[in-house]
Amino acid sequence: MVLDDASAEFHEFFERHYAELARLAHLLTGEADAADDLAADALVALWQRWDRLRQADHPLAYARGVVANLARGRIRSAVRERRRIALFWSRSPEKVDGPDTAAVLDVRAALDRLPFRKRACVVLRHAFDLSEKDTALALGISVGTVKSQTSKGMAELQRTLGVRAVGDLVEGRRNR
Repeated sequence: MVLDDASAEFHEFFERHYAELARLAHLLTGEADAADDLAADALVALWQRWDRLRQADHPLAYARGVVANLARGRIRSAVRERRRIALFWSRSPEKVDGPDTAAVLDVRAALDRLPFRKRACVVLRHAFDLSEKDTALALGISVGTVKSQTSKGMAELQRTLGVRAVGDLVEGRRNR
């Protein structure tokens, strides 16, 4: 099979970034099974626009943005489905207590509690070690928004996990 230049470039892009995009999808959704599907869907969308994207300055930032948007859609869909099921099975309104907070929370559970934009900023900045500018490019938001959302997200993680646990998490990233 003979590949033209665009196909060869896309194939190289795919090989280089697929695992990272799947990891991003997993961290954003918390669903390991869905991560590969979201990354694949994002790459299909990229392939359909590859003639334009291959000329872009930051095709990986665009790809991260596509994954983030697909993850957001999946989360919203799952929330709507859970609400429908809860409405279907509920016979009378019952008081729902807040979440039972265990003594030790793992980072995944704490990230799941963050609103999507804060979670995306924290994940891209700290798990993927992206700069504020690259995070802003990936999410299609301003650098100032990245700064504030990351700061607010880290503050929420500190309240949930404790200052020391979040400090250990950030230090572990720096020591990689």
